[in-house]
Amino acid sequence: MMLHHLVIDSAVKHPDRPAVVAADGTLDYARLDRRADAFARRLRDLGVGRGDRVVVWSRKSTDVVAAMQGVLRLGAAYVPADDSAPAERVALVAGDCAARAVLTTADRTTELSALLPGVPCADLVETGPTAGRDDEPDGPGRFAEPVGPDDLAYILYTSGSTGAPKGVCISHRNALAFSSWVVDLLAPGPEDRFANHAPLTFDLSVLDLYAAFTVGAAVHLVPSELAYAPEQLVEFLYERRITVWYSVPSALTLMMRSGGLTDRPAPDALRAVLFAGEPFPIGQVRRLAAWTPARLLNLYGPTETNVCTYHEVTPADLERDRPVPIGRAASGDRVWARAADGSVCGPGEEGELLVDGPTVMTGYWGAPPQRGAYATGDIVQLRADGSFDYVGRRDHMVKVRGHRVELGDVEAALTSHPDVAEAVVVVTGHGVDARLAAFVVPGPGRRPGPLTLRGHCAKRLPRYMLADVLRLLPELPRTRNGKVDRAALAARLEP
Repeated sequence: MMLHHLVIDSAVKHPDRPAVVAADGTLDYARLDRRADAFARRLRDLGVGRGDRVVVWSRKSTDVVAAMQGVLRLGAAYVPADDSAPAERVALVAGDCAARAVLTTADRTTELSALLPGVPCADLVETGPTAGRDDEPDGPGRFAEPVGPDDLAYILYTSGSTGAPKGVCISHRNALAFSSWVVDLLAPGPEDRFANHAPLTFDLSVLDLYAAFTVGAAVHLVPSELAYAPEQLVEFLYERRITVWYSVPSALTLMMRSGGLTDRPAPDALRAVLFAGEPFPIGQVRRLAAWTPARLLNLYGPTETNVCTYHEVTPADLERDRPVPIGRAASGDRVWARAADGSVCGPGEEGELLVDGPTVMTGYWGAPPQRGAYATGDIVQLRADGSFDYVGRRDHMVKVRGHRVELGDVEAALTSHPDVAEAVVVVTGHGVDARLAAFVVPGPGRRPGPLTLRGHCAKRLPRYMLADVLRLLPELPRTRNGKVDRAALAARLEP
């Protein structure tokens, strides 16, 4: 079964169950199936065929999800573009992947068409079902072009180290290996309601959509303008009776700190809270665990592998001073840590995490195919039980005063203080002038002093790892995907 067959199958088994709930309305599985076919028909009229790429540039909506499904039904691949991205950025992505067509909103088609001569830029709404075309009485899945498991399903563009976006190519096999693993892990059913908090350009959204479609559950799209609005997110969780929540830790931290999440009883419907994308300060995990009996799961994996390890939080984890482990292999993958000398790490040793298996991308668009294991660039430590602790990014390994320092170690020491909600450490200066600067977000009603925090860290870190600069902030700057914007923090230190 391929990705587009998930909706077709659920349209047969659960035609009247809600499939997608968004700000623009609700689609049950039967209507989602018909709308996907309607999009496939119109995209075919635009010349889209098997193996082509279609960029979808719009805010979250039922039509966006149906359009992505319509692309898949032609044997083509969809390329979601960030709704907030400027037209020039979208044109760069479309040009890079040689898109056959772009679906966007009417107010954007003229500007984008001027930037992409020869590429049809169609109105998402007009290209979709009109005049009742999505209500045609034919059976499910009129369009279902045969594709192979290793055929391209979608491309997720990430920022590159050179400033040019990189397209991560994901096959049907890649995505299905992950979604099938999630279904085995969570055992969801048609009555479940998944919250889609992440942008559709972010790999976290793959879980929300395809795990739900696999079992005929509903996915509730969180509007992008609410993604970091704490009170509205909390209301969304309660009003929609969400059963599975998946987001970056910063969203959950914001909901607890400023949205009043833990000030009210945990909703009975909530049965699993999943988080990924960055370390979750242990104090915030403790607070979440004390609030809800739902399963708490830490998922790990870069876009290039989706989720390749996971760990379910246990009471013992809450006694640690550092974030919970990233755990063991997931999704049928094989993971190991490679030491600096090329050997495989043993218990207690640190090295770069490597991943091999069914979720590893087929490659970057326009580059040679991915062969063998993918080196994540993340430094981990092998635990005695065979699972892994996350230490930090390889490129966050710096030299200060002649010593090698992993910024994640300093951040873990700071967030182990009970008055600290979040902490990020960056380096300012170069060579002998390099200094560590820590930015700290206090917990609610707390204001720890610099001397207090330095004394706390001095008990956990050698002197050369203590921050030279320590600043309190009400909140940390974030990128579009919700991760800490380290460049913005470093810029605050410039004279």
